[in-house]
Amino acid sequence: MLPALALFVTFRLYPVAWSFVLSLYHTNGMAQTWAGLSNYQRLLHDPLFWTALRNTMLLLVVQVPVMLALALGLSVALNSVLLRWKPLFRLGFFLPMVTGLVTYGLLMGALLNKNSGAVNWLLQLVGLPSVHWLTDPFWAQVSIMLALTWHYTGYNAVIYLARLQSIPDEHYEAAAVDGAGPWRRFWHVTLPGLRPALVLTVVLSTIGTLQLFDEPFVMTGGGPDNATTTIGVYLYQTGFRYFDFGYASAIGYALVLIISVFGLIQVKLAKEED
Repeated sequence: MLPALALFVTFRLYPVAWSFVLSLYHTNGMAQTWAGLSNYQRLLHDPLFWTALRNTMLLLVVQVPVMLALALGLSVALNSVLLRWKPLFRLGFFLPMVTGLVTYGLLMGALLNKNSGAVNWLLQLVGLPSVHWLTDPFWAQVSIMLALTWHYTGYNAVIYLARLQSIPDEHYEAAAVDGAGPWRRFWHVTLPGLRPALVLTVVLSTIGTLQLFDEPFVMTGGGPDNATTTIGVYLYQTGFRYFDFGYASAIGYALVLIISVFGLIQVKLAKEED
């Protein structure tokens, strides 16, 4: 086990520990001066950090529920006995997840380009005005949500589908004998059977959204007017554009705290429901 342990300490444990040490210093390039907790105090009065947090929370509150609801409906449809060629549909909906993050970010950026994008071309084809997808603050946020939904819906649907196939048919048959219609069978059989998968996808989606970096960085660069600047983008800009690694480390540890709080709350609520 020693080689694996050495790799873990060198490339995982040491960077995490050193980033915490860095968060206690003011850094300017290679120059470092002791700062104590002033970087963390700076977070409380940094309007751009709160803007990034607000943008991240907007994605979490709006995009994640929509995506998981679509994934749930899609998984039920893919599990239907009426659907033919199921493997083909499952593959088709899962394929976006195989696409690299930078690649699909560039692809979505090209599709949503105001002047040459295919989406605006289709809108004009049906008589609708073109949309400033990536240059208007509101539509830039919508664009990030659309990209995330396209990329991750199929992935979550496959998780739900795997769990759906483990629910015994006898449960549905017993509910039908008791007079339960399709909606009551879904509410009282399907959803309880999916609870472990629902908890898993909610926790993973929450963590992924709070860490979001690739899509806004590639598609909009955090703009326009910081409308799509997430905590991950702000951390990157602070560290690698302004070389303030101490403050960037403090942002990273603030993000770890936020993720931990959300994860604990979600797991606790799931246990209480059980």
